[in-house]
Amino acid sequence: MSANPSLSFNLVSDVRQLLTFPFMVNALEAGTVVAVLASLVGWYMVLRRQAFAGHTLSVMAFPGATGAALIGLPAALGYYLACAAAAFGMRRTGRRGGGSYRAETATIGIVQATGLAAGFLFLSLNHQVLGGPETLLFGTFLGVSQSQVLALVAVAAVAILLLAVCARPLLLSTIDREVAEAGGLPVGALDAAFLLILALAVAATSQITGALLVFALLVAPAAAAQLVTMRPLLGLALSVTFGLLIVWLGLGIAYFSPYPVGFWTTTFGFVLYLLVAAGRRVARVR
Repeated sequence: MSANPSLSFNLVSDVRQLLTFPFMVNALEAGTVVAVLASLVGWYMVLRRQAFAGHTLSVMAFPGATGAALIGLPAALGYYLACAAAAFGMRRTGRRGGGSYRAETATIGIVQATGLAAGFLFLSLNHQVLGGPETLLFGTFLGVSQSQVLALVAVAAVAILLLAVCARPLLLSTIDREVAEAGGLPVGALDAAFLLILALAVAATSQITGALLVFALLVAPAAAAQLVTMRPLLGLALSVTFGLLIVWLGLGIAYFSPYPVGFWTTTFGFVLYLLVAAGRRVARVR
């Protein structure tokens, strides 16, 4: 990376700078993968009102990564193991209500706090984690290898395939749980399957945005898309479009600034949601 990369406000020149270095190309490829995955899964998460579940999984990714690094395992493996374990735990302790499966209990809140504390403990015991807590909590585009990109593609492909298989029954059980149960759909199994898919999405996305800010990429594109339309296919397409825009802008600006990519993706996600909400209000007034 150049010593002092700076924006020239010449789009062609700035993009050329971004694509000069292999690590930035890898980061853009990985960011594209996680943007698509998080936007698709996030659309269902927001619709099902399981934002708290997504936040819990994102918090648990932190002790997973630090714990894995402490015992000598790849941090990425820790993300997946911790998120999968948390998803299983929420399935066991969660409650049903409001037409959708929700894991919003005091027990889960305690687990969140304990997990965050455990993450810092593991990190304090292992001083070899590159970048310290900032990298794990707020993300970085440095050090993304081609093998990591390929691994993200494989995980995203599995998660999206699983989501596609159960998309229609999952949508029905989300909109009207009683009708889905009366129709013989395995609603409990769908709940568990979606939490597993959400865990995969969180673990994959955390590697780019960081464990704490992955939540923004899951929520902002989907929430903004659902303000525009509730049609499933159009909403999913719009969510992916918003997600890509947020990630590409976040990575691009992070390259030219000293602030982490997670900060920029969260900021752009928040601004996008505000703009869409304001536009919707203006349209209603008119």
